[in-house]
Amino acid sequence: MNKTIRRASVFCLLMVLALLVRVTWVQAYDGRALADDEHNRRNTIAQYAQPLGDIIVAGSPVTGSKETDGDDLRYKRTYPQGDLYASVTGYSSQAYGATQLEGIYSDVLDGTDDRLKNPADLITGKQTAPGDVLTTIDPGVQKAAYDALGDDRGAAVAMDPETGRILGMVSSPSYDPSDISGTGDSGTWQKLLDDTSKPLVNRALRQPLPPGSTFKLVVASAALENGLYDSVDEATDSPDPYTLPGTSTVLRNENASAPCENATLRTALQYSCNTVFAKVAADLGQDKLKEMADAFGFDTKELDVPVRASESVYPKDMDKAQTALTGIGQFEVTATPMQMAMVSAALGNGGELASPHMVSKVKDADGSTLQEYPDGDTERVVKESTAEQLRSAMVTVVEEGTGSNAKIDGAEVGGKTGTAQNGVDNSNTPYAWFTSYAEDDSTGKQVAVAVVVEDSGAARSEVSGNGLAAPIAQKMMKAALKR
Repeated sequence: MNKTIRRASVFCLLMVLALLVRVTWVQAYDGRALADDEHNRRNTIAQYAQPLGDIIVAGSPVTGSKETDGDDLRYKRTYPQGDLYASVTGYSSQAYGATQLEGIYSDVLDGTDDRLKNPADLITGKQTAPGDVLTTIDPGVQKAAYDALGDDRGAAVAMDPETGRILGMVSSPSYDPSDISGTGDSGTWQKLLDDTSKPLVNRALRQPLPPGSTFKLVVASAALENGLYDSVDEATDSPDPYTLPGTSTVLRNENASAPCENATLRTALQYSCNTVFAKVAADLGQDKLKEMADAFGFDTKELDVPVRASESVYPKDMDKAQTALTGIGQFEVTATPMQMAMVSAALGNGGELASPHMVSKVKDADGSTLQEYPDGDTERVVKESTAEQLRSAMVTVVEEGTGSNAKIDGAEVGGKTGTAQNGVDNSNTPYAWFTSYAEDDSTGKQVAVAVVVEDSGAARSEVSGNGLAAPIAQKMMKAALKR
């Protein structure tokens, strides 16, 4: 063969091989990347080509789908009770994507999850019937929280202390996801984005705030666990007022006539004595307090329920005066309502914290379970004796102290109020908190609740955990106990 022809043949062969390699690369790697690209409209067309699977509450769907008119996106998401369940479902929008359960389980709900496919479907890429997501939400608790919050800006969470099941989760103000589920909802979308009350933010999980005096339960736990005091009924040798260590700043109590001087932990919780818990925090030191806070779930960067909660923070690198202020839930301490519900749940459950979750199962179209979230996956936070003592002290808060609005006939109720400073020098309306647990006297059924009211429109002098947050918690607990 002519040398020039041979060289040309080899060159052509190499070109063919390069083209084959490139085609293989595009199909096997780039093709997958192109298919998964968020700007690939074929994905959205496929997602809404059939009715979506549903998010289920107590056996009934709280989502739906309806056929559109003449669009290449054949179906769109509907929400029969959108405002009520928005903080649980999130939204699935043809234009703006998906959030919360809608986003986490989008592949199951639109039928593209490989677990839904048989071997033939995996080879052909055929879209299969979608699956459903079963939640742990109790519709009675959810409705009680939604109605009780009303027009107040705030959030509420209820969970079963023994199993970790989230029974209710409400963020207010809410919104109707149906209003932004299509492609022509840009006006509504922009209005939601511009709303200063941030209705798209799930305050129950995603808005950590100073927890105020509800954090005193964590401080009291640390005091007992570290042997600073042997019981909640031991005198604390606390002055009233209390001068923050290394400063001339004098800390006083909200109720000047409260018996806070040398008070026991029980009395200090009952009257919410700032002087006692500031001194306790300073005496313990930041390391022991942080260890206790972290055991309850603070400083957890990946708390997934399965929606990820924002990190609740106990600060580091403080001086002794700053540490003292953390003892009353101020300085740079922050917590979500989910976190404070976990505190009450652990104390109500004998010192063991069950992993919180609001999805029980994920199922395919035939009802077979694809994924299951176990109940009662617990970790010990404090000794049982510590939990029993603090539970008793929380009952005193409700029966004889600042949490009287949480009482329920036929149930043991324990709680802790909180009023947290907001703004520079507390210039804005304070936050009203309440965290609690309840146990039915006859059935033994339990529930733990945390509520924060950021703004109710009430006069500043009327803002208190007992006045604003405790009545909401009481209604949720009654619904959970079916009372």
